[in-house]
Amino acid sequence: MTTGATSRKIDGRPEEEDLEVEEPESARRELDARRAGAESLPQLPARQAPARRLPELRLVQGTPGDRGRLILPIAVDALGGDKAPGEIVAGARRAQEELGIPVLLVGPDDGRLGDIGTLELLVANESIAMDEDPARAVRAKRDSTLVRAAEAVAAGRASAMVSAGNTGAAMASALFRMGRLAGVARPAIAAPLPIPSGGNPTVLIDAGANADCRPEWLVQFAQMASAFVTARYGVADPSVALLSNGEEASKGSPLVKETYALLARGAGVRFVGNVEGRDLLAGGVDVVVVDGFTGNVALKSLEGALNAFMGILGQVFAESPENKAAGDVIVPSLLKYASYVDPEETGGALLLGVEGVCIISHGSSSARAIVNAARIAADLVAADLVGQVRAAVSR
Repeated sequence: MTTGATSRKIDGRPEEEDLEVEEPESARRELDARRAGAESLPQLPARQAPARRLPELRLVQGTPGDRGRLILPIAVDALGGDKAPGEIVAGARRAQEELGIPVLLVGPDDGRLGDIGTLELLVANESIAMDEDPARAVRAKRDSTLVRAAEAVAAGRASAMVSAGNTGAAMASALFRMGRLAGVARPAIAAPLPIPSGGNPTVLIDAGANADCRPEWLVQFAQMASAFVTARYGVADPSVALLSNGEEASKGSPLVKETYALLARGAGVRFVGNVEGRDLLAGGVDVVVVDGFTGNVALKSLEGALNAFMGILGQVFAESPENKAAGDVIVPSLLKYASYVDPEETGGALLLGVEGVCIISHGSSSARAIVNAARIAADLVAADLVGQVRAAVSR
C-alpha cells in the first residue's frame, strides 16, 4: 500500500500484505528493563520538547445510562494515514471537544499540524510511510509518531493508542514498546465485520498479523476475541467458530482439524463448530477464528465483492432514465444498509495480546473515523479490555 488513495475496507483497516512481525530478543530485554524501573518516557532528544502540559485524568461522559469514567488521554498518531494530518487532527479535536475524551496528539511542532486547539501535544518529528518495512522502520525511527504513541501508553502517559498509519508498524510499535501479555504466544488483529442486517458485528481473528499459525495459537485467538466481544459489545458468552471449507468436523486443513479438536475439548470459550466463507456476514456467530493469511485473504475477498456489487448498482442506475428514477426510490433504503458496513463507524481493528489498547484505523480515515476510534478506545479502557484478555488466556 502506498500513501496515495486507500481502498475502503469493511473492517476499518488499511491494506497491508504481510503484517507478521517477530519480537527481537533485544526488544524483550528493553521492555523488561523498562518495567523494572519507574514508568516514564525515555529521555527525549535535545531537539524535542516535552508535551505542552501533563496529561490529566478526566471524567468521560458516556451515553445515557452509562457511568462516567476517569481515563488517561488517548494517544493519536497525527501523521498516520492518507488524510493526515488534517483529518486526523480534526477528529482528535472533535473527540475531545464534543465527546470529552482527552487526547494526546503525537506529532511535530513545526506547524504542519495546523490549529490543534487545546489538545496536548507530544512532539515526534518522524513518520513511517505505508510502504516501509514495519520492524526495520520501528527500530530505526525511534522519534516516529507511532513509536512515541506506543511509548506513551507503556509509560502510563496515555491509556490507548490510535493510528491510521502503516498497520505492520503500528503492530510492531505496540509489541516492541508495550510488550505482549504474559502467556500470549502471538498478538493478533481482531477485525469487526459489520453485518448488513444490523446488530453486533462478527469479529474475525486473525485478520493478518500471523501468516503461519499453530493450533494452540488459534485457541488463544479465540480466547482473546471472546474477551474483546464481551468488553466491546456486552455479550456475556460469545459464540466461537472456526473458518473452514465445510461445517463438518472432518473438513478443513490439518491446522483447522487440530484446532477444532482443541476447542471441542474445552478452552474456556463457547465453541460452536465450523463456518464457511459465506457465513462471515450472516451474523450467526460472534467470533470467527482463522490464521492470519487466510483471514486477510477472506477480508479482501469480501471487500472486492462488495465494491463490485456497488459498482454494478451504479452502472444499472445510470443505464436509462427509468433506471435512474428507480434508483432515486431505492437508494435511500440502500443507504441505511450501507451505513451498517461503513468502515468509518467501526473505528478500526484491535491488536489483541499486548499490554495496552491499540486501535489500527483504515488508511483513508476521515475525522469521523478518528472520533469513533477514540470513542471505542475510551470504552475499551473503561471496560478493562487488557485485564479481560489477560484473564482469558490464563484460564
